[in-house]
Amino acid sequence: MKISTKGRYALRLMLDLALEEGQVVRLRDAAKRQDISVKYLEQIISVLQKCGYVKSVRGPGGGYMLAKTPQEYTVGMILRQIEGSLAPVACLDGEINDCPRQGECATLRVWKMLYEAINSVVDKVSLADMVEFDREIHGGTDYII
Repeated sequence: MKISTKGRYALRLMLDLALEEGQVVRLRDAAKRQDISVKYLEQIISVLQKCGYVKSVRGPGGGYMLAKTPQEYTVGMILRQIEGSLAPVACLDGEINDCPRQGECATLRVWKMLYEAINSVVDKVSLADMVEFDREIHGGTDYII
């Protein structure tokens, strides 16, 4: 499984918003800090806004901010909104595994173990944890993501 550029950028954008601690962030400023095109971030922010993860503030001084606290988001929540399923194989994508080979597939156990491991990591790490990771790397509140 490989996380797409869009998924990685979405996580960086959400971290950027979290680091601003409730302040309104202009997309242009986030794009500059992240070295990502504004057009690409517009696509990502649209998805994040539709699912209720970010809210927009209109007018002069407008921009975007997190809809909830950083503690209320996990890496898994964010990635699944952008990437869809994080399952390593198609037969684990849905609620029900309808693969005709599942009863005789010895590799299925490995894929299930991998999927559980992925989920246990991405669902355990919150956006607040990522803020702390960033502060450990960059010291204090002066950050460069």
